[in-house]
Amino acid sequence: MSVSTRQVKNKRDGNGALTGKAGVVYDVNVKYQQQGKWRTHVKKGFATKKEAVQYEAEMRTKLASPSYSPIDMAKGKQTVQEYMETWVEQHGKANLRPSTFDGYKGYIRNHIVPHIGYVQLRALTPAMLDEMFQKMFDEGLSQSSVRYTQRILSVALEAARKYRYIDHNPARDILTKFGKQGKTPDPYTIPQMQQLFGLLTGTEWEMIVMLAGMYGMRMSEILGLRWRNVNLEKGCFAVVEQLPFKLPAGTTEVSEMAPVKGKGADGSGERTLPITDVAREYFERQLELQERQRRLALNGGGNYYENDLVIAKANGAPNRRDSVSANFAQLIRRLNMPHLRFHDLRHSAATNMHQLTGDFYTVGMILGHSLKGTGLQLGISTNLDAVTAQYVDVRLERKKFVLDAYHNALFPKTDEKQKEENRQNGE
Repeated sequence: MSVSTRQVKNKRDGNGALTGKAGVVYDVNVKYQQQGKWRTHVKKGFATKKEAVQYEAEMRTKLASPSYSPIDMAKGKQTVQEYMETWVEQHGKANLRPSTFDGYKGYIRNHIVPHIGYVQLRALTPAMLDEMFQKMFDEGLSQSSVRYTQRILSVALEAARKYRYIDHNPARDILTKFGKQGKTPDPYTIPQMQQLFGLLTGTEWEMIVMLAGMYGMRMSEILGLRWRNVNLEKGCFAVVEQLPFKLPAGTTEVSEMAPVKGKGADGSGERTLPITDVAREYFERQLELQERQRRLALNGGGNYYENDLVIAKANGAPNRRDSVSANFAQLIRRLNMPHLRFHDLRHSAATNMHQLTGDFYTVGMILGHSLKGTGLQLGISTNLDAVTAQYVDVRLERKKFVLDAYHNALFPKTDEKQKEENRQNGE
């Protein structure tokens, strides 16, 4: 018979949890032929004879099929730590953004490895994962952190299943129920954005918040925007690079930027944005401010770093993403404004532009977002056949129309200013 018994000092129960007691386990050894050669499929440690016999019968049926690919036993013997660390390096660098890749590595190192890193991959059970998640809750971790750990494991173990390192994905069979995560802050309405801009007028925050809240730019794109990509004469600027991820503390000069995530809603073409009349005032004030900061620094015998950055410290050095994010959170609390993360300014811009124009295709082009992502973000249909037929190519004029609608809603023209513009236009 292909089922044998074995004495162990610490037996697992039917759920795979260690009992702390000695006992008998059952091992399965199934011989089969593949490509004219005899091979052996082995799986050890069944808690009951019934489970072992049932598994033996299932495997005999599977192994008899020429199309069945047996489990790679050697790969299944590696520990969870060995597998996860190899998987994240191979999968992460090729498929994840730098920030997501860094987050995966941190969760693997800080949460997965300490709890189950020693377990053999093939021995991992849903019960072990449920126990790990409960321990994480007991340690005070939030629902979102535990859920994110489960997500990483689920993706990684699904890859192991497809590679035939394991028979099934234990992260898919857990019993842990995750409660509702903290609600994502609502995007600011136009009146709230007007209030925010009013409070920030004349401060160091007005330019960076303008680029995020009026154009929907990502933080790294804002911090990596250089004057060489801004053309005030032609009234446009190009989002073609971003600040490198995880800039070391104390960095004063940046020689090379990182490429942006996407240059257009379809991922192709240069992402060029118009400078509206409202935004122009911000660009001009920022340019004057930096010229003044540069002059004062050099006249005072100090250093000024020529990074050509639109958003920079007073000495021209680049800002760090984590510092801007933390300081923005403090700023919102200090201003007694509704809770909002810096990235939610991007959501606010997208929502307000869409509500004013209904043109989510152009909104996606402005944000450098995929069309599907824009539709999901705005909570609308992602059936884009009719839209793409209408807008094969969104030109600068259409982007300006959408941005003008939003920017002019934020800063309505006074009667005097409108009369002056009409006079200059000969109306």
